[in-house]
Amino acid sequence: MEKSEVTQLLIRLKKGENGIYDQLYPLIYEEMKKLAYVQMSKQSPDHTLSKTELVHETYLKMIDQTQLDFKDKSHFLAISSRCMRQILIDYARKKNAKKRGGKKKDLTFIDELFEGQDKKAQELIDIDAALNELEKLNERLSKVVEMRFFGEMTIRETAEALNISESTVKRDWMKARGWLYKELKGHFEVK
Repeated sequence: MEKSEVTQLLIRLKKGENGIYDQLYPLIYEEMKKLAYVQMSKQSPDHTLSKTELVHETYLKMIDQTQLDFKDKSHFLAISSRCMRQILIDYARKKNAKKRGGKKKDLTFIDELFEGQDKKAQELIDIDAALNELEKLNERLSKVVEMRFFGEMTIRETAEALNISESTVKRDWMKARGWLYKELKGHFEVK
């Protein structure tokens, strides 16, 4: 895919031209699928959303937001990764709410084996909460984590999307990981 072709379509989209999403989607579909694959590989095996469904949900969420301002392909993918994060967090919250609100039942051996999978949803919710706290302290650090962790974007892609140097991204990535480690330490320990 030609990066400049995507950028040109995004410029046309920004100007309000109709039908641009239909031209853009096939060009970025494979890259969005890669993002989704990475995100789904971090989920529990009993997750009911497929990577294809995650791509489609992300696309629908993005197409529904007329206020989005894409600068270029890297920026588009950064926003895609943020949308995927939101979709997965919403899914995890619903799963936890359903688990807490359901009737208590006797657990079988199989149920107990899968009980550990519910922890993954809670871990994702904890990461999201920590990332929201980090965003209050330093929005750019939060965006770097979002792009690197949720979007699997390279240092270079992240730098381009945020319009900062690669060395700044590396420093921010290191600072953010340290902060998140301290913030989340103890959340994921086996109880």
